[in-house]
Amino acid sequence: MIVFTTSGLFAQSLLADDAPPIPTDPQAPTASTAPADSPAERSGSSKSDDVVTNQPALTLTGNFFQRLAQASWNDWHDVSTGPAAPYRGDPPPVDNPPFPFTVWPIGGTPWIGYPNSTIYPLTQALYSQEGGNWLQRANIQIYGWADVGANLSTSHRGEYANAPAAYPQLSDTATLDQVTLYIERVPDTVQTDHFDWGFRLTNLYGFDYRFTTANGYFSQQLLNNPKSNGTIGNKYGYDPVMAYVDLYFPHIGQGMDVRIGRYISLPDIEAQLAPNNYTYTHSLTYTYDCYTQTGINATIKWNNHWTTQFGLSGGCESAPWAPTAKLTGNACVGYTWSAGGDNVYVCANSINDSKYSYNNLAAYYATWYHKLGESKWHNAWETWYQYESHTPNVLNPAAQSLLLTNANGAFCNNASELTCFAPEWATVEYLSRQIGKKDALIFRNEYFDDIRGQRTGFKTKYTEHGISWNHWIGTTLVFRPELRFDRAYDAPAYDSGTKKNQFMLAADLIWFY
Repeated sequence: MIVFTTSGLFAQSLLADDAPPIPTDPQAPTASTAPADSPAERSGSSKSDDVVTNQPALTLTGNFFQRLAQASWNDWHDVSTGPAAPYRGDPPPVDNPPFPFTVWPIGGTPWIGYPNSTIYPLTQALYSQEGGNWLQRANIQIYGWADVGANLSTSHRGEYANAPAAYPQLSDTATLDQVTLYIERVPDTVQTDHFDWGFRLTNLYGFDYRFTTANGYFSQQLLNNPKSNGTIGNKYGYDPVMAYVDLYFPHIGQGMDVRIGRYISLPDIEAQLAPNNYTYTHSLTYTYDCYTQTGINATIKWNNHWTTQFGLSGGCESAPWAPTAKLTGNACVGYTWSAGGDNVYVCANSINDSKYSYNNLAAYYATWYHKLGESKWHNAWETWYQYESHTPNVLNPAAQSLLLTNANGAFCNNASELTCFAPEWATVEYLSRQIGKKDALIFRNEYFDDIRGQRTGFKTKYTEHGISWNHWIGTTLVFRPELRFDRAYDAPAYDSGTKKNQFMLAADLIWFY
């Protein structure tokens, strides 16, 4: 999610949840300068997914477009005013920029105890117009970003030759990946005096709708929409990725948030929204797991160490009214230590019968975030195991009638089986080094075993290795070039199923407004 300071925009990822960028006050203490034994409530740069303290914006003049340009110019030149926003909890372990978050991400909730102190240029321009101060008093922000990417690849056959790599599956071209518009009010979870509430509506248009679509939300653009060239779905489309309300109860533990609606799936280092990620491209680990859920989720911060989450939803990528919906539970727990420098998070994200359907996954996750002492290095590691049962056997002609469009079958042990158990597991590790205030190097290595080929369509093991450089201008422009190498070991999975290896040079540019 996003946190704003009066310096501009500062991108943060909520968990992997739904965070844009967050500008940070250059005068505020960072995680490396805040003392580890400071009191529980500290004054510092609060970069959090959903936290709320709208400080006064710089004075902007002229018409709407002039004010928008002034706000962006101020951000690019680090013009800031106002005191640092207070927070309660451990100091943020990393900086944003240049990383996509400052507090280790957790989905399905705002960062309890950390404020939303960032104000995007569009919000500043609206606040500064005649009569616009009612938006500020109501703590409503309106903002978004445009993300354009391009790649050069060794794969060229077919429309989506780079698949199963993602998201840039169109090879040797530029794409409009995401244009977003957020309308939100974030509850104030720093205070512990009174109930508060918030909401978020996220509108997304672009190529990446293909990865966010849930059955029941304008899904006819993608699902059950075959094209004459053999592909499925419109190349570009719209998706309301998030639409929820937050209810904050300060007297349960050290704060409880109840989120109701459509939200990003709870676990994962990565998220669908471009600014929430270390790199432009996504790991296979993230690409082939659960993306969004619609339901209710309760997050309780018990103290600076323990956080628990429990919820019910209609399942992965299914609105409750969709025919593929299944009553699905989740239960997660996080533990933080080393004054915020370490966090372990385990999550049973999809608990149901796991019987074959559209993305009806049973999924179990673990992540570990670790800051390497007082250095500029940190690592983020994730692993998961997931499966579907009673999956139709693609080797058995009698099972073809059981297959659902947009839901792969499985390569079972032999052709006589009608259905079988289809598991997979994956692990990914990010090693990151901050270089100055606006730059970072990101190294990613992963292993993915699609044991029955149910997720990618190919029964094979994969490895992927990548390096990315993130460069920020202010907190509203970020350029992310990267080089990645993918290998499929047991079957040719790349270049429309003709190659085992794939090199890709890719980059994107995100502009926040």
